[in-house]
Amino acid sequence: MINRKAVEFAVRAGLALNCTIAPMNRFARKHYFYPDLPKNYQISQYELPICEHGWVEIGQNGTRKRIGIRRAHLEEDAGKNLHTGIAGASHVDLNRAGTPLLEIVTEPDMRTPDEAIAYLKLLRDILVYVEVCDGNMEEGSLRCEPNLSLRPVGAKELGTKVELKNINSFKFVKAAMEYEIKRQEKVLNEGGKIVQETRLWDPDKGETATMRRKEEAHDYRYFSDPDLVPLRITTDMVEEVRKTLPELPESMRKSFVNEFGLTEYTATVLTANREVATYFVASANIACEGGASKIEVSKDIANWITVDLPGLAKEFWKSVPASEIGELWRLKRKGEISGPIVKTVLEERLKTGQSAVEIVKAKGLTQVSDEGALEKIIDEVMAKNPQQVAQYRGGKEQVFGFFVGQVMKASGGKANPGKVNELLKRKLAG
Repeated sequence: MINRKAVEFAVRAGLALNCTIAPMNRFARKHYFYPDLPKNYQISQYELPICEHGWVEIGQNGTRKRIGIRRAHLEEDAGKNLHTGIAGASHVDLNRAGTPLLEIVTEPDMRTPDEAIAYLKLLRDILVYVEVCDGNMEEGSLRCEPNLSLRPVGAKELGTKVELKNINSFKFVKAAMEYEIKRQEKVLNEGGKIVQETRLWDPDKGETATMRRKEEAHDYRYFSDPDLVPLRITTDMVEEVRKTLPELPESMRKSFVNEFGLTEYTATVLTANREVATYFVASANIACEGGASKIEVSKDIANWITVDLPGLAKEFWKSVPASEIGELWRLKRKGEISGPIVKTVLEERLKTGQSAVEIVKAKGLTQVSDEGALEKIIDEVMAKNPQQVAQYRGGKEQVFGFFVGQVMKASGGKANPGKVNELLKRKLAG
């Protein structure tokens, strides 16, 4: 009996992958004999899958490439064969057998392991964004079975494919593909032929090994499951699911680049996690309430979130409200705190639970902009470093940064950087 939630999740995933959702689909029996499948057939979909003809776009070396999604179909999970750590025996873990699984099949559009990894990471991000998967490869929530084939340069017909299994991390996916490419290349260069088969990846040995010969579709003797009625998915159901979809990572990434003025790299880092991306937008919007533009606030806030905060606490967005990040930026814009103070405030915020604004007031972290107070600090720094003063006045202008750093250090990071630069130039000029 089909699990309704699994069908809803399949529709969510299909829509997120730009697929057509079939109004009528049915289940088939896929026959094969293997220890992980005691009843010798798997409930799957063959002729009428739930999702077809989709696509996603990956970014590689500054260019975009479309990867076709041939189909995404529902089937039941099989068991798991365990061969390691058991002397002289293999065991079969059947705990997941029979639970719903969504298998997503791409077109043969990827040409390198790097493209495959880029696709896999994007797919993971999409599935996590739409909340149909937690994306944990080590626990088996997300599994990847790459199919590889080689062909001579210029040839149109694809070579014989080999499927790889038993891979539980992006690192191992890439390593397994790179090894398999070299193995197939060696076989072909020596005049041999590639056998269509399934191979297991051994991360300890760093190599693949034959698991079983790969069957063709007719070998599985697919036929409609006589015990399961066809599944009808109404237009209303599809549209209801569509309304609940969040903005997807690719759309957010483009927005962060075009509207917020962020670099591709920073936008990619922020959108790798939906909660972080949402947190960034909320923080930036609050910062903009003071009249600033998105581009004006984005660089600072993105830097705090991607550089400062992760080093302070994991999942910081659950501890520090976005409103406080936005308010901190507004204080910085007013000149009440300096950039370096922000990290100090956030460290204290995570330690004590006090609000950021309360910490600024309680710790006396307000930025020093008074010229008299700053001149006194600058005079003391110059008096302690006569050699560097002479170097600067002798034309070695790069030591200017040294003086800025010393003044900021002496002020406990509270000196107004703009004022410091202005006064230092005047003082050092003699």
